[in-house]
Amino acid sequence: MTLRFGTAGLRGPVGDGPDCMNVPVVVRTTAGLAAWLEANGQGGGTIVVGRDARTGSAEFHSAAAEVLAAAGFRVVALDRPLPTPVTAFAVRALNAVAGVQITASHNPATDNGYKVYLADGAQLVVPADREIEAAIDAVDDVGEVPRMPVAASDGDLVERYLARVATLPRSPHRAVRIALTALHGVGGEVAVAALRRAGFDDVHVVASQFAPDPAFPTVAFPNPEEPGATDALLALAAEVEADIALALDPDADRCAVGVRTAQGWTMLRGDETGVLLGDRILASSAPGSLVATTIVSSTMLGRLAAARGARYAQTPTGFKWLARAGDGLVYAYEEAIGHCVDPDAVRDKDGIATAVVVADYAAELKQAGRSLPDALDELYREFGVHIGDQVSIRVDDVQRIGAVMARLRSELPTTIAGLSVTATDLARTSGPMNTDALVFESPVDTTGGPSVRAVVRPSGTEPKLKVYLEVVTERDRPAAESVLAALRGWAVSLGDENP
Repeated sequence: MTLRFGTAGLRGPVGDGPDCMNVPVVVRTTAGLAAWLEANGQGGGTIVVGRDARTGSAEFHSAAAEVLAAAGFRVVALDRPLPTPVTAFAVRALNAVAGVQITASHNPATDNGYKVYLADGAQLVVPADREIEAAIDAVDDVGEVPRMPVAASDGDLVERYLARVATLPRSPHRAVRIALTALHGVGGEVAVAALRRAGFDDVHVVASQFAPDPAFPTVAFPNPEEPGATDALLALAAEVEADIALALDPDADRCAVGVRTAQGWTMLRGDETGVLLGDRILASSAPGSLVATTIVSSTMLGRLAAARGARYAQTPTGFKWLARAGDGLVYAYEEAIGHCVDPDAVRDKDGIATAVVVADYAAELKQAGRSLPDALDELYREFGVHIGDQVSIRVDDVQRIGAVMARLRSELPTTIAGLSVTATDLARTSGPMNTDALVFESPVDTTGGPSVRAVVRPSGTEPKLKVYLEVVTERDRPAAESVLAALRGWAVSLGDENP
């Protein structure tokens, strides 16, 4: 077994052998990437190489940069652990032919990865990933791959990135208190600098999680979506009487938002933040601008776009598709707390830019005596209550995921949560939407009652089966919550079945 290209490149445990992340695997992968670029007329071009602070990242970063330099490319090797969005920004800013970021994002501490951006600044898609994979397989002897030392430097790229992010606020108001956690990743220093550059000086950080630490000692999983991961952040927010709480994932390409409600501090779901930011960005965008989200995200953005005179696109999961949703793209998000708020500069999710846009919106609302939850409630009154959840079924044997999917396909349910549903098997469709996923939907209730939607798919980055749930109703939220609880029970039951 060898590591294969999945979501934008490689991701796997650090260790020995071809099925793990190690220097020989990185050298082979980079040699294949270089050969593919050369074969596609991009030899000698600029390539940006960045890294996070995970175990092995420094060695993998050096290996990738040295192989590319020996292959004749102009390598810009960033000289310290930096957020993934900085690398994505640098690819476009330098007109590079590619970018490589050594990171495993929000995966467990034992993992690392190799993320590839193409010349357009977006992640790998087919057929490039398969072609690069074939070029990697053609590398005979890793020991014979030439390497050349590279002097590392960020030039002025971080400064240029910060200057760009500082242009994102639309409001003159800055009086907002922010609690922030970097979750032991590499985003803390740059995020604080970006917020301050944009005028947001009242920032309080979770000190125990601010410095990069590859062991991620205070969290079971370094993902803001995981239970308990944001407990320290919300405690800090309450302590300092913050207006908003912001959680970056370890490579800072994702941002989760915490808010204060009558029941206390809580984290917004990615879909909730997504529709808020969609409305915010469309308010200052040209008519006919495009917003996009994925098949597993809420359907609410589509309703909002239509009402705001904008275009809407739905794509397969992953920002490799969202970044290519179409011309005129001004905003894209996926429910897994990934938001692209400045597609012209960063054609990927960007947690730091998102933090600045959220702070700007929160400051304007605060000036008017309102809050993000107030704005969300107004959208629900306009478009109906849309509430959702995600159930992740973690497995030790990935074959179990295939068994569950096969069983569902052989015995498609006709009712879920007491409502009749129809099923769409995206694996049987053609084009980009062809993916291993099942979509269950009930008809819209013309009397305003609840309708449901559930999407079941294997995770592209972790050994999980994921089930994405949504309930939409024109009626009261408690009724929707009741239906969502039934949906959640059905989703959990999928993991109880014997393979």
